[in-house]
Amino acid sequence: MIGYIEGQILNKEEDRILVLANQIGYEVLLPAIVMESFQDKKIGEEISLYIFFQQTERQPKPVLIGFNLEVEKEFFQYFISVEAIGPLKAAKALTVPVREIATAIEAGEINQLTKLRGIGRRTAQKIIATLEGKMGKFALIRPEDRNVEPPVEDFSKQVLDVMIKQLGHRMGDARKMIDRALKRNSAIKTAEDLFEEVYRGQQIDE
Repeated sequence: MIGYIEGQILNKEEDRILVLANQIGYEVLLPAIVMESFQDKKIGEEISLYIFFQQTERQPKPVLIGFNLEVEKEFFQYFISVEAIGPLKAAKALTVPVREIATAIEAGEINQLTKLRGIGRRTAQKIIATLEGKMGKFALIRPEDRNVEPPVEDFSKQVLDVMIKQLGHRMGDARKMIDRALKRNSAIKTAEDLFEEVYRGQQIDE
């Protein structure tokens, strides 16, 4: 299974690129949110991608879908757990940043989800029914890249590490958000619950 690729761009098409890695060319589908970041990249340029890989009996040809961030790939894996959303449909649907989709899911905004390519009202309802309450982490993604602390064992420190390393928050801001979440809800016992409480706090502040 392929989970990550580093290599040179051999070719670019509307929705995919060909990447040369270890003398092998890999065709990688790119959702619109990822392809947008590749517009200025040139043939021969070095790139890296996190890869979702699928190969089944019904679809023996391997499908590789690329993401700039590991957290985008993680969101994608949640997204395809929804009934009637396969990898190809999901890749076409990602036309806006993951943060915006996650926020719409958490808020139950059906109309926002129907703006995604190929997503009708019924499918939007299924997305919310399946994923609502699980998207707080992804709704906190920020576009800026930040320096990170090494991961540690305590679940609150794990959340801090993810917020800085994967979601792009400044260390000081992330600490404040986590501290406030734990003060609001001292019964939090897992990282997932803490992500949800941090997200809820952001909604209150806004």
